[in-house]
Amino acid sequence: MKIDVKQCAAILSEKDNILILTHAHPDGDTLGCGFALCRALMKMGKICAVINADKIPEKYSYLYEDIAPIRFKQDFVVAVDVATPNLLGELDGKYHIDLCIDHHSSNTEYADNWLLEDVPAACQLMFEIIKELGVDIDKKIAQCLYTGLTTDTGCFRYDSTTAATYRAAAELIELGADNGRINRIMFETKSKTYARLERLALESMRFYENERVAIITVTQDMYKLTGSNEQETEALAPLTRQIEGVEVGITIREKSDATCKASIRTFETVNAAKLAKEFGGGGHAQAAACRFDCDVKEARRRLVEKCTEILNAAKED
Repeated sequence: MKIDVKQCAAILSEKDNILILTHAHPDGDTLGCGFALCRALMKMGKICAVINADKIPEKYSYLYEDIAPIRFKQDFVVAVDVATPNLLGELDGKYHIDLCIDHHSSNTEYADNWLLEDVPAACQLMFEIIKELGVDIDKKIAQCLYTGLTTDTGCFRYDSTTAATYRAAAELIELGADNGRINRIMFETKSKTYARLERLALESMRFYENERVAIITVTQDMYKLTGSNEQETEALAPLTRQIEGVEVGITIREKSDATCKASIRTFETVNAAKLAKEFGGGGHAQAAACRFDCDVKEARRRLVEKCTEILNAAKED
């Protein structure tokens, strides 16, 4: 059932023992949403926790470092910033999801109740929910919400950023969000292992369809050579879209079980969410992701084939 912000807040107010699911290979928006909601519910005296199928990158530790892990039997499950259940990774199918709070147009409406709005970051939506809950938004909640806003808008550079997004960011800064520090951590700080991985990733870049498609491949061997890991790959996805003339940029990451995940970045000529949906994924018009139960080479072949089809169809139109 489709609900609005007021209905969403009313449902959360009634529930307790709440488990919050964030998507696999977590980013700032899913984590910011999850921990902002968790902190707000804890302020209301509720028992809750946030879980993820993957290890959370160290750079996000400030979102949760003072939250002690607890065990409890969940009575209500919420998924945040999760367009389709398969994006939950190993958590997919383990829980009945009662409520989904999301902003992706490709959302499959898999929960009993869902709240979808056309905003550039799920944290912009979560900000409204927490205000509707009547919770006093402190610095720690503001830090979580600002993190989601800035990461999902590329530090407010993407076309999806609206005047309302800037107003939300300004309000969060007034509430204590350390925008300068968060932006430095998210966009200007690289570990030495990531720097080595980025060099190899750029060397792996290949071009297709008259250089309109650029694909980076990241393998398990590259992690071993650099000392890096999948948690450090978030910053690789935007690199492909920075190349002049590229309309579709894809980063394919090999997983330890020999499957892989693709992060897709596009400009207005190609809808990234529609491309990802062809392979069971989803996302936004210019940023999306999907998974493949095959090796990197086969995933690349399938993606190139579909990109060729889409670009040729656009040319004919």
